Amino acid sequence: MVLQPNSVAYFGPSGTFTEEALLTQADLAASTLLPKTSIAEVLEAVATGEVDMGFVPIENAIEGTVNETLDALIFEYDFFIEREVILDVHLQLMAKRGATIPRITRIHSYPHALAQVRGFLASTFENVETIAEKSTADAAKVVSERGDNHDAAIAPRLSASLYGLEILANDIEDHKDNQTRFVAVARTPLSEQTGGDRTSIVCFQDSDRPGSLHEILGEFASRDINLTNLQSRPTKRGLGDYCFIIDLEGHMEDTNVSECLKGLTQHLARVKVLGSYRVGELLEG
Repeated sequence: MVLQPNSVAYFGPSGTFTEEALLTQADLAASTLLPKTSIAEVLEAVATGEVDMGFVPIENAIEGTVNETLDALIFEYDFFIEREVILDVHLQLMAKRGATIPRITRIHSYPHALAQVRGFLASTFENVETIAEKSTADAAKVVSERGDNHDAAIAPRLSASLYGLEILANDIEDHKDNQTRFVAVARTPLSEQTGGDRTSIVCFQDSDRPGSLHEILGEFASRDINLTNLQSRPTKRGLGDYCFIIDLEGHMEDTNVSECLKGLTQHLARVKVLGSYRVGELLEG
């Protein structure tokens, strides 16, 4: 049985989608929660032992992979993904009480969030200034503390209640199927086999040669292991030097997965296991 962590650092401040997702996990929410101002700070808190676990975004359905998280797990830290949480993301337009949409001239938000509401902004405002903030929650905090009735924030619903703002428009995202995937990471592997698991690995090639990717994929195909994600990332060692990030169905302690990982080492310089964890269920944001 996985022990409950005493402390969890997360990408804050309070009121972000990361916190919303974290609070859906009863055992994690019962721990001491430490908001950090960046993903790098969250992961460093795990590395130094300041906290038992870190909770960060890793993928968005619209914006794609959160490269800061993925690259850190690949190249900087030897952490293990303990679980994933998938949150259905909705954005709200909020402002101080008494503000109205026709009076809004400045909108504050995180750049990724602003990119996800371009259609709403174009159809609702003729001339509005967009101001980038460090996070959606920071945007709500700025409007609450320093804004006037000309300022609005685009942020999660949780931010409105935390910072005393009024929601002027609900669910304003351009793509209604937007989702963000978050992961909890720890210094040691914690997850046990559940029968509904996913394993994430990184494959490093010793050389770029014809057929190498075919050989890698053949190890999975020969064992009927389904891949749910395959992407490449530069290794930062020179142009054209890439590693492969693969998500596959099954736990690393399953016999077929374990044999597959051994087989991969015959074709690769190195295989790094990022973790085996239960497949996350979609949660409403």
